[in-house]
Amino acid sequence: MKKQYFVLAIMAALMLALTATAFAQEPVELRITWYDDGNEGAVLRDLLDRFEAENPDIRVVIDTVAYQVVLDQLPLQVEAGEAPDMARITDFARFRGQYLNLRPLVADADYWDASFPEAVLQALRTADDAEDALFGFPNQFTVSAPFINRTLFEQAGIDVPSDNSDAVSWAEWTAAAAAVAEATETQYAIAIDRSGHRLAGPLFSEGAVLFNEDGSITVDTPGFRSMAQLLLDWHTNGLTPPEVWVGSGGTYAAAADFFINGQLVMYMSGSWQVGRFTNDIGDAFDWDVVPNPTGPGGSTGMPGGTVMVAFNQTEHPEEVARVMDYLVQVDVMREFVERTLFIPGHLGLGELNYQTDLELAQAALIDFANEVPKLSDQAYQLQYGGQAFAINNPIRDRLTQAITGELTLDEAIERIQQDIDDALAAAASS
Repeated sequence: MKKQYFVLAIMAALMLALTATAFAQEPVELRITWYDDGNEGAVLRDLLDRFEAENPDIRVVIDTVAYQVVLDQLPLQVEAGEAPDMARITDFARFRGQYLNLRPLVADADYWDASFPEAVLQALRTADDAEDALFGFPNQFTVSAPFINRTLFEQAGIDVPSDNSDAVSWAEWTAAAAAVAEATETQYAIAIDRSGHRLAGPLFSEGAVLFNEDGSITVDTPGFRSMAQLLLDWHTNGLTPPEVWVGSGGTYAAAADFFINGQLVMYMSGSWQVGRFTNDIGDAFDWDVVPNPTGPGGSTGMPGGTVMVAFNQTEHPEEVARVMDYLVQVDVMREFVERTLFIPGHLGLGELNYQTDLELAQAALIDFANEVPKLSDQAYQLQYGGQAFAINNPIRDRLTQAITGELTLDEAIERIQQDIDDALAAAASS
């Protein structure tokens, strides 16, 4: 009998040991909140599958959501203490103070310092953070500039203005696009995404100066009024799809579908659309990127892009750091940008071989890269100064009210200024 009990005890001990071993081998699960402009989520998943094969103790789940969810719901999650381990974001300032400092956790922090623009790394830090804290990395650099449907210009027998001039104004482009739309019976001539960021480049080109030397912000300038009035005129004259600015329900909205479907002659957006246009347009028509229109403020678009960050609420900081360290390696990041057709945020990738046979896409990426040296100081200050959303959102929302007739342009500008002042005052007191 004693022998039987002894055998049972041994078996129970073995079962407990096996159970403990199974639990010990259960991989740590990390979650990334992510949104897609094109195929980048699929590429990331492919890269992470390889990481997991080499690191079986870690499993990474990508939670793909709409961009508006990242803007509206992710902040609520973070404030509630329910942040994901990592996320792809564009509003760097919104989450300052909530990031995980990766510097003591990654294998080679000096490599990170040398690989990414300091302005982007600094944009994630608060005044109380260590001056060398590493909270994330730019996995995509973007530049805003217009696309045109070149096939429509050819069908209309109208020259593309930038083919014959290095300096074409927004008013001249508007007239040319309207003439092409009329000649080809195309539904719309010109459009811009419903986004303060997207409108900022044209505002600066028209001569708007938001940032003063004393640190104050002034909305009401001749350049601002000029571009805002032009946007209103596009709607009044039926040159632009009203669904984008008026029918979007108050959120960010893009006019990409109108361009893809051949319903739009000229579309102000940015380099992140190249991958989508490559897939969705293909060779249905010839499309091009043209230089940002020129005005009193020069010819400037807006810098931008996305940053991959880690949140300090994670229960697995070491594992998060291993994932982040993997994603910033040269070979991994080169494959990511080559397959997604992005402008890289990494400074050391060297010559890129973008994975597309479409010459239009190759040319577009070169054209966007040529826009980078023209970006204005005001554009950089808006994007990386920590005030972007406090400025961009009131511009977007109040000008929409002017478009719908709820406000006059004078009233919209006055309220934009007040909204910005209130937002910055609230941020300063928090």
